[in-house]
Amino acid sequence: MTHILVVDNHGQFTHLEHRLLRDMDGVTVDLTDNTTPPADIDADGLVLSGGPTMEDIGHCREYLTLDVPILGVCLGHQLIADELGGRIEAGDYGGYADVTVSISDADDPLVGSLAPDTRVWASHADEVVAVPDGFTITAESDICGVEAMGDTDRDLYGVQWHPEVAHTEEGEAVFENFVAICE
Repeated sequence: MTHILVVDNHGQFTHLEHRLLRDMDGVTVDLTDNTTPPADIDADGLVLSGGPTMEDIGHCREYLTLDVPILGVCLGHQLIADELGGRIEAGDYGGYADVTVSISDADDPLVGSLAPDTRVWASHADEVVAVPDGFTITAESDICGVEAMGDTDRDLYGVQWHPEVAHTEEGEAVFENFVAICE
């Protein structure tokens, strides 16, 4: 069984990430608060959930040094970029919207299976505008140039959108692909 931890950054959809993963075959999943000490993290992969503010991310920056695959969702995506030398800024669009995302790397293990494009539910209040060294932009939209990014050497991935919500067409596939990365 592949064990995934969903790190709670106090986002409104975190419980949906937990439930979607819990319902997958071959996966055990636990929800843990972002204040859990890194030494207490024991999992095959981490999902850094979305959340309201970068000021309340607990130990998430430290989790990036753990030797496990990590998927950042919305705030988690932005946190990965910010911590590893990318850049985030306030988005021009702002709140939640139904967005068509173009997959720019069909070979990417996280989002490549969604190519050539997919419909997602995303918030663009803040967004990644420059990816860290070692990362590739794997998806973009008319609203945001970095809808998804990945560093396959370190198994670090991020998506601006919320794959866990019903409004995202192929969200379950994103989580299935992440579980495959973690196996």
